[in-house]
Amino acid sequence: MHSLPPALDLSVRDDELTPDQLSRRSMLRRAGLLGAGLGAVTVLDGGTTPAVAANGAATPGSRHGGGYLWLAGDHHIHTQYSNDGKYRVIDQVRQGARHGLDWMVITDHGNVTHARIGVEKVNPDIREARETHRDALVFQGLEWNIPGAEHGTVFVHPGRDEVAVLKEFENSFDGSVKNAGDSTPRNEALAIAGLDFLSDAVRRRRVRAALMLANHPARKGLDSPHEIRGWRDAQPHIAVGMEGAPGHQAAGIPAAAHGPGGARGLYENAPGPQSFAAYPAESYRTWGGFDWMTATVGGLWDSLLSEGKPWWITANSDSHNVYADTAARGPGSDYETNGRQNDPVYGGGLDLEENDYWPGQYSRTHVGAEDFSYAAVMDGIRAGRVWVDHGGLISGLDARLGGGGSGGRGRAVTLGGTLHVERGTRVRLEVDIALANGPNWAGFVPKLARVDVIQGEVTGAADDRDTFAAPRTRVVKSYQIGGATGTVRLSYALGPVDRPLYVRLRGTDGNRVAVGARGAAVDPHGPAMDVPGDADPWRDLWFYANPMWVLPS
Repeated sequence: MHSLPPALDLSVRDDELTPDQLSRRSMLRRAGLLGAGLGAVTVLDGGTTPAVAANGAATPGSRHGGGYLWLAGDHHIHTQYSNDGKYRVIDQVRQGARHGLDWMVITDHGNVTHARIGVEKVNPDIREARETHRDALVFQGLEWNIPGAEHGTVFVHPGRDEVAVLKEFENSFDGSVKNAGDSTPRNEALAIAGLDFLSDAVRRRRVRAALMLANHPARKGLDSPHEIRGWRDAQPHIAVGMEGAPGHQAAGIPAAAHGPGGARGLYENAPGPQSFAAYPAESYRTWGGFDWMTATVGGLWDSLLSEGKPWWITANSDSHNVYADTAARGPGSDYETNGRQNDPVYGGGLDLEENDYWPGQYSRTHVGAEDFSYAAVMDGIRAGRVWVDHGGLISGLDARLGGGGSGGRGRAVTLGGTLHVERGTRVRLEVDIALANGPNWAGFVPKLARVDVIQGEVTGAADDRDTFAAPRTRVVKSYQIGGATGTVRLSYALGPVDRPLYVRLRGTDGNRVAVGARGAAVDPHGPAMDVPGDADPWRDLWFYANPMWVLPS
C-alpha cells in the first residue's frame, strides 16, 4: 500500500507543497475532486421534480466517495518511442498530473522496431518519471496490434520482469511483428495465445498482474463480436474491457473554430476487406464522442452485459500530438534506427492541425481503488469500479445498488458489482453525483442536464457469438437536473426483482441529442451521430458508468 501523494493528502499544508504539487491540488479543488465534499444533496426521485435537500448525505466529491479512493487516469498514451509520437515520457506524465490524473499507462505502438529495441529503451524514462512524479502512478505497457483485429492496451504491474514479459509478448504475439493482421481463424487463435501468455506470466509470478483493454474497437470494424467474446471468455481476468470512448477527440473541432475539421476519434472510415461485414455504416462514426459499441442502447456492449459477464468501458486520450501545442518533433529523428524520435523542440506557433489532447485534458477514466497503489488501480479496473467523462462534465459519482433493507440499504454494491438477493426482493438504485464546480480546460463550467438509467435483462450466453443486439435493454428512467448545484442524489426503484438484470448510467449536457439507433421506445434522447467536420467535442459532453447486476435466487 502506498501513502497518499502530497497533493491529495490534506494533512499536508499548501505551503509545504512543491509548485507542481500545489498546482495539481488547486486544479483538483476547482474540479471538485478534492476535499470534504458538500454538506447538502438535492434529491431527485422522479423524472423532473427536485425534492428537498438532505443534509449530511454521502459526498462523492470526496476522494473517498463510496469507501474507495477514486483515481483518475488514462491507459492509452504515446511518446517519442512510437513511430508517430513526439513527446518525452516525462512530458506526458507532467501534463497528465497537471490535468488531474493519478495514474497513466505509456503505450507506445507495437511494431518490429519497438519489439526489437523500444521496450528496453523507454523503461529508464518511465522509471525516472515514477521517481520525479510521485503523485502519479506510471505503468509501462504497449499498444498491441491484436492478431486478426485492431489495437489494444496491454500493461503490467511494475516489477523486475516488466520489460522482459512485455518484450516476449510483443515479439511472439503482435500482429504487426508476426504479419498476422488478417481476420483469419489462425490469427484469432494467436490473439488468444497472447492472452494465455499474459495469464501464465501472472500465474508464474513473473509479473504481479496484467490487463488488456481493446482500443477504439469500432473504428475500422475489425473487432468482430465473436473475437471480443473470445478474448473475454478465454482470460476474463486479463481481457476486461474496451475504450467506450476513443482518444483523438480534438480532431472534431471544426475548421471554422480553428480546429482540424475532422472526425472525433478519427472515426471517419468505411468497411474494408477485413471488417466484420454485419456492422452497419453508422458503426464507423462516434456518437457523442463515444464508440458505437458503447453508445447504442441495446447494442453490442449491452449484448455482452446481458450474458451476465463483465466487460468494462474506459475513456482515454490516445495522445500523440497535442492540439494548440508549440512542439515539433525533434529534427533529424530516425525512428527505425534508434527506436525513438529525437526530443521535441518548442517555440513554434500554435499547431491547430493536431488531433489530440494531453492526458486528462478532456477524457478521464475514474477507478475506485482501495488505496493509492499500482495493484489497487489494476484491481479496480478488473472489478469494473470505473466511470468515465468528457470535458469535466461531473466531478464525482457514487452509485449504490441495494436491497433487503430499509430504503434498499440492507446490502449494497457499487459499479461493477453483483447484488445477490432473494427472489422478489425490492431493489433500489441510489446515485450521488457531484456536479462540476469549476471551469474545464476550455474555460467554462459544464452543466449536467440529464441522467439516464439504462436497464437490461440477463439472458445468458448468446447462441450466436456474433450478435450485437440486446432487445431487452432500454432507458427506464431519465432525470432532468435543471439548475441544481453542488451534489444531486438520484433514486430509482427497480421494484421486486424476480429475474437477473443489470443497470448502468449515463449523463449529458443536453446540447446534442437524438433518438437512439434502436428507436424511441429504447432510447428517446441518446447521443447524436457525430458529423466529421462539425463535431466540436466541447459542445457535446457525456459521462458513462459501468454496470451493476442483480441476481435473485
